[in-house]
Amino acid sequence: MAQVAEQPKMVPTLGLTGVTVNAMALIAPGAFLWITFVVQAGYAYPSGMAMWAGIFAALMLAYATAISYSELAKLYPGAGSSYFFAEQAFLSKTHAYRFARIAKFTIGWASHLYYWVYPGAMVATIGIMIGYIVGNFAPNTMNSGTPGPVFMAMVAVIAAFGIAYIAFRGVNGSTMVNIAINGIQITALLFFSALAIAYRLGHPDGSHGLALDGTTKVLHYTFSGDTPAHPSAWSVIAPHNFSYVMLQATIAIFLLVGFESVTALGEEAKDPKRDIPRGVLLSLTIQGLFCYMIEYFSANYFMSSAYSLADAKGSAAPIGDMMTIIGNALLGGHGQAFMMIEALTVFLALIGTTLSCINTGARVTYAMGRDEEVPEHFGLLHGENLTPHRTIWTLAVISAILGAYAALYFFAGGSAPDDKTIASLPHNLWYAVGMSSNASLAALPNGLALVTLISNFGTFIVYGLTNVCCIVAYREHHMFHGLKHMLIPVFGAVANFACMAFYIIGPIEGLGSVKEPLMAVGLSAIWGIYGAIYFTRNSRKKGKATILVTKPT
Repeated sequence: MAQVAEQPKMVPTLGLTGVTVNAMALIAPGAFLWITFVVQAGYAYPSGMAMWAGIFAALMLAYATAISYSELAKLYPGAGSSYFFAEQAFLSKTHAYRFARIAKFTIGWASHLYYWVYPGAMVATIGIMIGYIVGNFAPNTMNSGTPGPVFMAMVAVIAAFGIAYIAFRGVNGSTMVNIAINGIQITALLFFSALAIAYRLGHPDGSHGLALDGTTKVLHYTFSGDTPAHPSAWSVIAPHNFSYVMLQATIAIFLLVGFESVTALGEEAKDPKRDIPRGVLLSLTIQGLFCYMIEYFSANYFMSSAYSLADAKGSAAPIGDMMTIIGNALLGGHGQAFMMIEALTVFLALIGTTLSCINTGARVTYAMGRDEEVPEHFGLLHGENLTPHRTIWTLAVISAILGAYAALYFFAGGSAPDDKTIASLPHNLWYAVGMSSNASLAALPNGLALVTLISNFGTFIVYGLTNVCCIVAYREHHMFHGLKHMLIPVFGAVANFACMAFYIIGPIEGLGSVKEPLMAVGLSAIWGIYGAIYFTRNSRKKGKATILVTKPT
């Protein structure tokens, strides 16, 4: 009798350092300080005054959710992250087991709004950053403040497939890349933070200092003042307005997601019950509590009327502008060189965070494919690399499409340049699409903001439901702890669902932009409806019960 060939399996090779570094790469402070500052300054202007407080609020939400992930990983080490946790949590219960399949499919399907959309935003920002850099060296071809949309989209597509290839090659290579990237970016951004604080202390209100227009990139001397920026260090961390904090938190979660990514590496960790729970909390503490809080304080404290939120709102890379000013003032006039060195570390960080998300997203879909909850070909591993190759390449295509869209319409919505600026841009192929008139661009949603908010909405769904799963998992368990398994998860679930609600509450109250959050909710709803239809049809086709009648052994 012919023997059936055994399917290849993942090999456990990662220790505590490996799993932690893979999560740290997804929470990349070097990348996000550079790229998300743009959206935070312009999406809900002037809510940027509460930028630091919004990030802190999102961090508290993230910590509550991270504890739930950590506790679930102690019970259920395995591939699939929240998807796997949901099934196991419900199956272990006396009565709730009946809803195990519905629970795991719901959370797995929602995960795609996060893991399959997030990389698109990342490759778009790679294109935007490269456009900014090219504009600094070839101003006749590319305006650094308003890089060519076509050029940025092209870079996004190349980045999507290039990074997917690294993921295809295997998780060990990804880990080594991420170790190097994390060390470089943390060192570089902390150095920038120290210089930013030093510059502000040396240029108090009323002093004579350098200014850089966010759009034209013209350096000139002016007097530093308070408005529209922070008059003191306390103003940086003050919440200012509750609505501002909530608006900023709906964006800031984009900075902090990724701590849970190590829970998708359960089959590749040597000691998953010990190392994965630790890796979840370690990655969030190092990148979120330490790096982000310092870096965002420094960047916000640096701003004054010489370079304010209004200037940041009109630039493709406000952090790059700040580096140019600081380098010219404190590093012997080498502002552009300083900016370029820091930009290189950001570029590496962007590769790392995109790579980590593709690895995680591919493994969640791989787990669903293996369970036949999505097409079975997603549940296959490459024979040599032992990676879910079909999922990775599918994700590469989706990332390229979303990234190209986000880059082409990066200057739409609230970031639309005025007609005078548009008229001054180079007339070449790179501006052939995505750069019409101010009125036309302003009427469209901002591409990067829309893609970001869709990803964030998916994040809030997954994180909120994971907190619920933690409560379910420990309800009949002998290790139940009231604080860790009830109070903290309840807070995490409520906080996540409150941020989802603010996508609708904000526009109703006239806060921030209207188009992007409401479109994000609408597209997410369409994805949910399609998922319900697919689940029903797939269950009927395969003869699977949606609600279990008997508890599986």
